[in-house]
Amino acid sequence: MYHVRLARAQSNLFFLERELDEELPLLIASGEGERLEFKSSLRWDRRENRVNRSLQQVVLKTVAGFLDHEGGTLLTGVGDDGSIIGIEADMQSLKHANRDGFERLLMDLVKDGFGGHECALVHCRFYEVTEKTVCRVIAERKADPVHFVEGGTARLMLRIGNGTRELDVRDAQAHLRNRTPGRA
Repeated sequence: MYHVRLARAQSNLFFLERELDEELPLLIASGEGERLEFKSSLRWDRRENRVNRSLQQVVLKTVAGFLDHEGGTLLTGVGDDGSIIGIEADMQSLKHANRDGFERLLMDLVKDGFGGHECALVHCRFYEVTEKTVCRVIAERKADPVHFVEGGTARLMLRIGNGTRELDVRDAQAHLRNRTPGRA
């Protein structure tokens, strides 16, 4: 069992290292998929022109899905169509209106949503594209299940194809059995 986990970890590290070497435009051009998701914002609602904290929960669900599957990258400041929107409106809505404030908010959300121990598996990198800032959130695969807590209820999120889904009890049990070889 140790060798299986080690092989998975090495495979995930290889994927993340390779991904870090790719240029952002190439990554965006590859489109959303099992290990890549685009979000236009962390918390700024462009339609309502205000902070919308429910958007933060959507981002956290995506990160939870990546952590509980094979890992992945969330590009914040990129529209579903791959257009560069930037995170400037998000940053301006913060007390510390800069990259540091943005990353601090994201890591606080991860800590509050999953627990502080998960923060070590989530990494941020910032890019400037056409004078707009994009945040690349890289979530490593976690060996144990990740429980996303929302409204006092723990939920199991899983990345399936190019989307993140909440698992019902039956699917969660099957997923947990498949994650733990030799467990009935």
